[in-house]
Amino acid sequence: MITKLYASVAAVALTASAASAAGHLVFTPGEGDFSWDAYNEWAANAPDLTGQDVTVFGPWLSPEDDIFRSMIAYFTEATGANVTYAGSDGFEQQIVIDAEAGSPPNIAVFPQPGLAANMASQGLLDPLGPDMASWVADNYAAGQSWVDLGTYADANGDDQFYGFFYNVNVKSLVWYVPENFEDAGYDIPETMEDLIALSEQIIADGGTPWCIGLGSGPATGWPATDWVEDIMLRTQSPEDYDAWVVNDLPFNDPKVIEAIETFGMFAKNDAMVAGGAAAVGSTDFRDSPAGLFSSPPQCYMHKQASFIPAFMPEDVVIGEDADFFYFPSFASKDLGNPVLGGGTLMAVTEASDATMAFMEFLQQPIAHEVMMAQTGFLTPHSGVNLDTYADATLRGQGEILLNSTTFRFDGSDLMPGAIGAGTFWTGMVDYVGGASAQDVGDAIQQSWDALK
Repeated sequence: MITKLYASVAAVALTASAASAAGHLVFTPGEGDFSWDAYNEWAANAPDLTGQDVTVFGPWLSPEDDIFRSMIAYFTEATGANVTYAGSDGFEQQIVIDAEAGSPPNIAVFPQPGLAANMASQGLLDPLGPDMASWVADNYAAGQSWVDLGTYADANGDDQFYGFFYNVNVKSLVWYVPENFEDAGYDIPETMEDLIALSEQIIADGGTPWCIGLGSGPATGWPATDWVEDIMLRTQSPEDYDAWVVNDLPFNDPKVIEAIETFGMFAKNDAMVAGGAAAVGSTDFRDSPAGLFSSPPQCYMHKQASFIPAFMPEDVVIGEDADFFYFPSFASKDLGNPVLGGGTLMAVTEASDATMAFMEFLQQPIAHEVMMAQTGFLTPHSGVNLDTYADATLRGQGEILLNSTTFRFDGSDLMPGAIGAGTFWTGMVDYVGGASAQDVGDAIQQSWDALK
């Protein structure tokens, strides 16, 4: 028999109220760079929720679960509510079972919007309301993007705001070795035009600008999809990007072909990429950053998400031996500063007074700063103090988020699996192997048509 994973946790998990009662607030109020004034003002007007319970169920496991509980403790300190979090690696299956059985937690933490949207359409989520949507629009960088990403059709087909994003990640990064740039006299490019000019300058100086590897076993090709998605956001409007993800803009549309060919400007030019274009499809993505650290450098730049330091040499210190900059936008396109990434969202699965009060507490900077100071937590909340980030790497990524004007999720993750984890991957391998962008776009579109 499958039982509710969160139900038995109360007996064994550290609840926020227990931490607070024992005086275990992880950061002492009034100390450090946290937004204590805002928290104190909120706490002075917070409702008395003593004796009321809130259950939260999500995918976070150790150590993130205890860090999340340490944040909850500040809500409990102000309200007296008893909030219990339980995590499971089977969250996505279990939350559906519990909700359909009529026994959900009060709040569910979704790793991405797709499942939340499905549950909203079945009437299994409670809307957060227009006031929360307005707050997000006004207080999150690229706020309307986050409202849009958290808005889904309800059981009647009407759009409502359900998802409050809490912890996001950034893919729009270019990694480099500061010492190599300094030795060569290169500056960080501020526009895509500058990045292209820098790439050409490195070639003129006898170097190779890029390391690119698409190899990933059965998933070979996915790194190229990130390139194309980022370029789509820099060459076309957010509306076109959204239409492309759902195939309202066909994969063989000239706008998509342009993005693929812009990727090819880097990946299909022997002078641009370490090992030449022929090596791109066969180089494992985990090995591709290594060229940054050879002497002399095999390459000067590597585009990859925030996780890639895990595949750099063990002695590399991020911020010293390697660093990153924002994959810039085209000045000539006037599309602002788009950011590609992902994120988790909070949604209410069983409303109560204490539950809605907790969701409002998540608007407070302290609810983000406590997480920022302890783990790889990133937020677009414009009211947080960036100095509370645990290190300079996280702070730099947080700054990229705060400077963003548009945020979009990884397009391939949102496409049907046969496309986003199928023909899009293999099509990119075919492309770097010599196929034309038009032929690749046509083939991917044919595969999408076959699903309809």
